[in-house]
Amino acid sequence: MSDPSNSETPLRTTFKIKLNGDTLAIATVGQAYQFLTNFKSVEWMEFRSLHEDAVAALEGAAGNAMLAVQATNAVRALFVSAKLL
Repeated sequence: MSDPSNSETPLRTTFKIKLNGDTLAIATVGQAYQFLTNFKSVEWMEFRSLHEDAVAALEGAAGNAMLAVQATNAVRALFVSAKLL
């Protein structure tokens, strides 16, 4: 399996979220994976199950681009629950 943080597999949409007053665009599996794994685990504790699902889906999509739709849906579910979208 390839390193998910370096994956340039495109997600099915570009997520634009505001973080600390700046807009961050997340368009690839690697960008989403880095965003979800660079925060402390405490940051995602409230959304632990959705976070784990999204990270697992991104890891799968890094190795198989056919899974990009499922990864996009998992990231979207997490972001909506966390009110980032």
